[in-house]
Amino acid sequence: MKILTTSENRFSDLEDYPFKAHFCEVGQGLKMHYVKEGNGPTVLLLHGEPSWSYLYRKMIPILVEKSYQVIAPDLIGFGKSDKLGAPQEYSYAKHVAWLKQLVTTLKLTDIHLFCQDWGGLCGLRLAAENQELFATITASNTFVPRTGIKANEAFLKWRHFSQTTPNFHAGGVLQMGTVSELSEQAIAAYDAPFPDDTYKAGARVFPKLVPFDGEDFDNALPACDATWAVLEKWEKPFLTLFGDSDPLMKGGDLYFQAKVPGALGMPHRTIEKAGHFIQEDKGEELAEHLAAFLKAHAIA
Repeated sequence: MKILTTSENRFSDLEDYPFKAHFCEVGQGLKMHYVKEGNGPTVLLLHGEPSWSYLYRKMIPILVEKSYQVIAPDLIGFGKSDKLGAPQEYSYAKHVAWLKQLVTTLKLTDIHLFCQDWGGLCGLRLAAENQELFATITASNTFVPRTGIKANEAFLKWRHFSQTTPNFHAGGVLQMGTVSELSEQAIAAYDAPFPDDTYKAGARVFPKLVPFDGEDFDNALPACDATWAVLEKWEKPFLTLFGDSDPLMKGGDLYFQAKVPGALGMPHRTIEKAGHFIQEDKGEELAEHLAAFLKAHAIA
């Protein structure tokens, strides 16, 4: 197994990202980077593809100011975390296991989960498999597949692009998934983890690992079905904060609201002028909604 580590020099002078780096070994010599800021109840912020904890730079200061401890890791293969050199070295199950090791090492309990994109595919499965560690869940522009659900056209186009484009440009992908125009500095920050294509195996393979009927390349659908079996009995507070301009996840919020008992009566929001990477478009607004939800409904 070839482990690649992005040089810290790639992350110098990042725009609006003053956070100290922390690292945790999550097995097989792999180091996962995470941001740890503030004190108080733990809010776990999980990013998706192909972003990293930089995506949460607008939310972290607001949550810290409101007396929460924020933990924002970079998934293995992304950000300042280690990368693996071959796509076959990544799997859905491994990503969940790596996150579980982080939670275990940091001894996190009574977790308030906020998850977007693959942060939800991994985080919701993690919560379902470790219910006792989680107090609330907020799902934002994310979903968990299950038997009987097919991929929509927008996702199929994205997956095809990810597997065939000769230039997988992370910053460009973030720009395509936002309504607002990213600064040159922000685009450079999303490119920073990937000095060249050898570092992008995890980013490229992620869309292929999303399981659907007849297209379960990673044999992950049974675990997703098991996650739904838990979510359909989940009575702890469950909030949805989705963007109005995200074709990839359109309708996912309504599905969660219909299926998860804990979603009943929660202050769900559709955020206006917000694309798939909703944290870029409306990060401050998200943080305010999340903090208000936790203040009113947190059980820990």
